[in-house]
Amino acid sequence: MIEYIAMNKKFIFITGGVLSSLGKGIASASIAFLLEAKGLKVALMKLDPYLNVDPGTMNPFQHGEVYVTDDGAETDLDLGHYYRFSNSPLSKASNATSGQIYYEVLRRERRGDYLGKTVQVIPHITDEIRRRLIECSKQVDGIDVTIVEIGGTVGDIESGPFLEAIRQFRHEYAKDCINIHLTYVPYIEHAGEVKTKPTQHSVQKLQQSGIFPDMILCRCKDPLDEENKSKISLFCNVPLHGVIDLIDAKHSIYEVPLLLQKAGLETAISKLLGLHENRADLGVWEEMIQTLIHAKQTVTIAVVGKYLQHQDAYKSVFEALKHGGIANSAKVEIRCIESDKIEDENDLKEKLQGCSGILVPGGFGGRGWSGKILAAKFAREQNIPYFGICLGMQIMCVEFARNVLHLPNAHSTEVDLETPDNVISLLSEQVHTTDLGGSMRLGAYPCSLEKNSIAYQCYKQEEISERHRHRYEFNNQYKERCEKFGLKITGSWKEKNLCEIMENINHPWMVGVQFHPEFKSKPLAPHPLFKGFIEKAIEYANRRA
Repeated sequence: MIEYIAMNKKFIFITGGVLSSLGKGIASASIAFLLEAKGLKVALMKLDPYLNVDPGTMNPFQHGEVYVTDDGAETDLDLGHYYRFSNSPLSKASNATSGQIYYEVLRRERRGDYLGKTVQVIPHITDEIRRRLIECSKQVDGIDVTIVEIGGTVGDIESGPFLEAIRQFRHEYAKDCINIHLTYVPYIEHAGEVKTKPTQHSVQKLQQSGIFPDMILCRCKDPLDEENKSKISLFCNVPLHGVIDLIDAKHSIYEVPLLLQKAGLETAISKLLGLHENRADLGVWEEMIQTLIHAKQTVTIAVVGKYLQHQDAYKSVFEALKHGGIANSAKVEIRCIESDKIEDENDLKEKLQGCSGILVPGGFGGRGWSGKILAAKFAREQNIPYFGICLGMQIMCVEFARNVLHLPNAHSTEVDLETPDNVISLLSEQVHTTDLGGSMRLGAYPCSLEKNSIAYQCYKQEEISERHRHRYEFNNQYKERCEKFGLKITGSWKEKNLCEIMENINHPWMVGVQFHPEFKSKPLAPHPLFKGFIEKAIEYANRRA
């Protein structure tokens, strides 16, 4: 049985209809932002209908990036939006998949917890979903509102148990829960008309699940007129003031909270949930948007990776670069260069024309390695600012070993198990044991910085904490030789003597980090390393001009 909470908490359930990729994640994060600006403490949660236990094993082309929390959860990329827009606590309690739900219920069944009862979707699966909702709302003290985004589209077979669990939850706590249904209202150009029928059908499908929306958030190109809002209100059984349009942002996704406040969403939610109706002050956020729109200059950064055909595969990296631009009053233009399509140095040089910085992000496997090595070599030799993240740091080390230490066969054992110079390898390979390999380093780990380093200049503190997602490490057997020729470890996890940050001290700004700093960057609090990287890229562009 579920241990119910005393409901001094509020819940907002956000569903989606008509089609996917409407922006439920950004809408959820924006609502959290507005409520926090009113002085409320908010938690965010994503329910994903797929049967994978988590997205960690999914190809980025399938799912986009995997966002990692401090406690080591591999989660949906929407949690990155939650982090960038809000101060919501994010942990393993913030994301649940169908795979996790069924896995837990079956584990209990095997253990005999159900005392011989027939295990069914109702009540056992739905009870576990509701238990997770409560767990999220209690993960830290003082949470006022929990926003729960349900992945997928209403009508999907796999979403059924989640919708039923929400229906039950709302039945139990009717006064403390609302549903906001995000839908699509298309404009048919050849007819010159806005069509509300897809929204009507979507809401009907939701109602068949026993959930009647309190508000309908209409994704549309331009603001809806009163006639169309009235039609949606009438046929979907929602008050007129509960039909809110969410128009396309002109410049940036960070405009969405402003658009929603202007459309009346904040006021409508406050009335429905009995929240105090003070208007959120978005002044600082508006200033940030103006800085973004009216940037003093533009700088072009090349991102050399292998998942660039999917725009969400490096979502946090792209956003963190923009944040670094905001911190320097600059617009960052990103040039995507697919590493496996780089033919040679001349081809790379042509592709990099006009770029003032090179970033090599994380990734797994050997595809595109040679192109990334060429990018690191070009950056080192031409003194172009270089930022290597996770695999990007390993690339930087292997390139240095090959071309500066004259170890032509240097490699990572992730790609070449037979390499004579395993500059990057599993810990078990480095110390000849079998109990350290095969496990991924996930979540937040401490890092101590050398004071005389670029990293320290950026962070301005000696101890930091950053999030990881990798198996392979720099091999300390090559530390002395690397440092002798200028590639220095400037950040390390002292307890395990592991390299966290590498810097080429003979280069103006060539930094590689084993962690993922992009996961901890916000538009109002750009990550120090991205801020420093963009600053140096601007300097490089100005010198070249």
